[in-house]
Formats: sequence, C-alpha cells, structure tokens
Amino acid sequence: MASKLDRINKNRLRSSNVTVVISISLVLFLIGIIGMIIINANSYIDYLKEQMVIEVFFKNEKDKKDLVKNEKSQLLYLDTVRTNPYVKSAKYISKKQAVQIAKKDLGVDSEALFEEDIFPASITVALKPEYIDSTHIETIKHQLQKSKIVDEVKSDSQLLSQMNKGVNKITIGISVLAVIILLISVSLINNSIRLKIYSKRFIIKTMQLVGAKRFFIMKPFLGQAIVLGSIGAVIALILLSGVNYGLIHYNILPPIVEYSNYILLFLFILILGVLITTLSTWLATWRFLRLKLDDLYYS
Repeated sequence: MASKLDRINKNRLRSSNVTVVISISLVLFLIGIIGMIIINANSYIDYLKEQMVIEVFFKNEKDKKDLVKNEKSQLLYLDTVRTNPYVKSAKYISKKQAVQIAKKDLGVDSEALFEEDIFPASITVALKPEYIDSTHIETIKHQLQKSKIVDEVKSDSQLLSQMNKGVNKITIGISVLAVIILLISVSLINNSIRLKIYSKRFIIKTMQLVGAKRFFIMKPFLGQAIVLGSIGAVIALILLSGVNYGLIHYNILPPIVEYSNYILLFLFILILGVLITTLSTWLATWRFLRLKLDDLYYS
C-alpha cells in the first residue's frame, strides 16, 4: 500500500514538474518571439534609413575645355566627403552617367531628346543610421553646401518624416505588446509554481515545526526552481532557434541582423526563466512558512 502511494506521489510530482516546465517554455518562447520582432524591426529600420541618401549636385560648367579639371576637383571633393564620420558610403555620378540614368528613368533611348550638358555631375551620400534625423541631416547639408563647386544639396525630408513616424508607431506598439506578454507570462509561471508548492504545504509546515530554519526548508525548492527554469529556458531557446532557421531558410527573413543581438536575447531568456521561477518559488514558499497550521487547510 505504501509503495503504491509513493508511486502515486512520484507521478504527481513528475506531472507537476512537466507542467511547470511546459508553462515556462511556452511563456519564454512568446517573450523570445517578441524579442526577435524587436531585433529584426530595428535592423529593418536601420536598413531603410540607409536607403535614404543626400544628393550633392555640382555646378554645371558647360565649357568642355574645363571638363577634366572639373572632374578632378569633384573627385577630390568626393574623397574629402568620405572622410566624414557620418558617411557610410559616397558614390560619384559623372555627367555621362547622369544622362544614362535619366534615359533609363524616362524610358527614352533617342539621343536627340537629350543634351548631355543639362545633367550635372553629382555624388550620392549614404549616411550612417545614427545620423539620420532631421537635425543631423540639415547640419550635414549645410556643411556639404560650403564648397564652391557645389550647386545644390538635396534630401527627401518628407520620406524621413514618414519614416520617423512609422518607427515611433512600431516601437510603441511592440513595447506595449512586450509589456503585456511579460505580465501574462509572469502570472502564468507564478500560478504554476504556486500550485506545485501548494501540494507541499504540509511538508513545509512539518519541517518548520520540528525546528528547521526557513532557508534550510526553502533551499531544495529553490534548487529545483533553478533546474526547472533552466530546462524551460533551454527548450524555449531550441524552439526559437528552429523558428529563426526556418525564416532564414525560406527567405522570409533576410539574414541582415547582427547575431550579437541574438546572443543577448538568448542570455536574457535564460536568466529570465531562472529568475522568474526562483522568485515565484521563494514567494510561494515564504507564504506557507508564514501561515499558521490551521490556516493551511483554508489557504
């Protein structure tokens, strides 16, 4: 009879541990998905920012005798621009290349419709993402305009404004969703662990009545919480790695992300899993340690 009762208790304990691990895994998996969305959203935002360029148009000197001299001055200016800390890349477009680009954009091949002299040489400057905001761009445009050979500096301010609005909406939406998911996840894990500790409340109180110190009673529960939290976190990380591999393998998600961000996310999930389970176990155990014996039947 005793052995049968032991088997039943072991099965209940095993079932309780499995439930806690599954809860932790699913919750951390959801948090990880939110983290992946944030990481990839930031990478895409940086990628989109890098597509916005500043165009610097040189003065259109029509005297062909000075063409070579002008190109040398323009290339020297290009080298100077590339040394600036805010420049990611800079490309030179000659007068001939400008004509070819105009033909391609307009879909016209006839030479009669084009005069090469009307298209000035220019350079396109791609900025580093941290410099792409209204204040920096206006300062950079003013600096690029100082050269005597520069006629005009242009940038798509409307695109930048729309991009910033979109970035703010995405950031706020993801942040709110992340907070909601985190609160729900902590609540779910806490409830699962409280049910597990609840089944041990009489053992906890018995150990306390025979003189065991509170830390001595809590120690095995905390150790088990660390193990269960670690197992749940590892399972969640395996699932996240599978999702990430599938997205990249099927070209749903281009691999443009810095993997150092993923390493930080995985460490965060591992620490969070252990922290939540340990804290929930400590609170639940402490609660039963503070209760009187009679109150255990009504808690």
